[in-house]
Amino acid sequence: MNSRLVVTFTTLIVFLIAALAVPLGFAYASHRTNRLLLDRRADATRFAELADQAAREDDRTGLIAEITRYAELYGAAVRVRDRDGSVLATAGRFQADDRDAVRLALAGRTTEDLPTISPFGPARVLLAEPAGRDAQLSGVVLLEAPADQARLDVSLVWGALALGALVALGYSALAARRLARWILRPVTELDRTTQAIAQGRLDARAHPGVGPSELRRLEERFNAMADAVSGAMERQRAFVADASHELRTPLTVLGLRLENLEPHLRAEGTPEFEEALAELDRLTLLVADLLALAKVEAGAGAGGKAVALRPRMGAWREVYAAKGVRLELDVPEAAEIPEAAARIADIALDNAQKFVPEGGTVTVTLLDGVLRVADDGPGLSEEERSEALGRFWRSGAHANVPGSGLGLAIAAELARACGAGLRLLPAVPHGLVVELRLDQAHPDPLDATDRAGTGQAGTDRAGTDRAGTDRA
Repeated sequence: MNSRLVVTFTTLIVFLIAALAVPLGFAYASHRTNRLLLDRRADATRFAELADQAAREDDRTGLIAEITRYAELYGAAVRVRDRDGSVLATAGRFQADDRDAVRLALAGRTTEDLPTISPFGPARVLLAEPAGRDAQLSGVVLLEAPADQARLDVSLVWGALALGALVALGYSALAARRLARWILRPVTELDRTTQAIAQGRLDARAHPGVGPSELRRLEERFNAMADAVSGAMERQRAFVADASHELRTPLTVLGLRLENLEPHLRAEGTPEFEEALAELDRLTLLVADLLALAKVEAGAGAGGKAVALRPRMGAWREVYAAKGVRLELDVPEAAEIPEAAARIADIALDNAQKFVPEGGTVTVTLLDGVLRVADDGPGLSEEERSEALGRFWRSGAHANVPGSGLGLAIAAELARACGAGLRLLPAVPHGLVVELRLDQAHPDPLDATDRAGTGQAGTDRAGTDRAGTDRA
């Protein structure tokens, strides 16, 4: 937009300068041509009078002396012809064809116009003046004069105009750039602010003060809107966090009371009691996940503290060994990642251990800033991968697996908070790969299918990150 405004303003200024400078340049060229015509025609008139006098007195001595001195002094050429066209006297070297000029002069017409003088020509001009009066013409005087000085004058004036036009254009272009920046300053400020808000900085605001009043009002209203939206989101987040926190104690108490009731139950009530405890556990897990998600959205847990990855992943070996699943690590010994990334890896490993059958393998790799958790479980379809990062999403094929449906949503929030990119990719021949790109400034967590059909996911030793999918 800025470039288009500058180009538009500059184009208008170019046309304006051209509309002023070009006519002025041609007007001066015409003026200088007329001045040259008047000067040389006065000389030609004087020579015509001398020629007429010489014809009457039959003595051309004075005429020849005059035109010779004139030709030597001004570098011009003078030629006198009689009524029959015969040359009576000449001085200097003629370069032009004088037949048309002679014919007009013998008709009693003097030269009224010259070709317009410009830096590019003509080099010499030709004038014709009839000698004699009315019908008693005695001959014609032809004067061919150099136009070097006139061309130099025109060149200097045109050069000055061109230089002035360039200077004016330069200052005008600078003014156009400043004007465009002034006009677009509020738009640039709004763009910066919206980008910051999109990246999670909900406290970012535009700073009105520069630019057109209409756009300044727009900035003020945008800030008011952002304050309202931010306040509503903060109240919603606070409500979820407070509600989740407050529910934990009643749920814990309810669980203890249910366990205390177990000895007093009859045998036929045991299945219902166990189902009630299972539902209570699921509700407790859901509340804990809601509280964790609210903390992540509020910025907690997104700090830049680095943790060693290999010891953290090694803690999962016992969990996987108990389920008969092999956990393989391809991680440098001293590798460290942000705490948020480690939490995402924990979510992915927790998800994988729910779905990978006994005898399966889960592989964790870290290479060139890309963390992958890959499994050879049942995996997800392309449509399921595109929805798996949403809140409370659960795969219909794994509805009986414990989970709240918030795991991958929490992972996606953690990835966004730490400036990473989270994607779900298919493993080959089957399974899921959770891929976390730690160096990605603008993550697109829903971009999970771009490489699904190319087989690249299988060649990367990792498929899709299952950290937040809670497929059950």
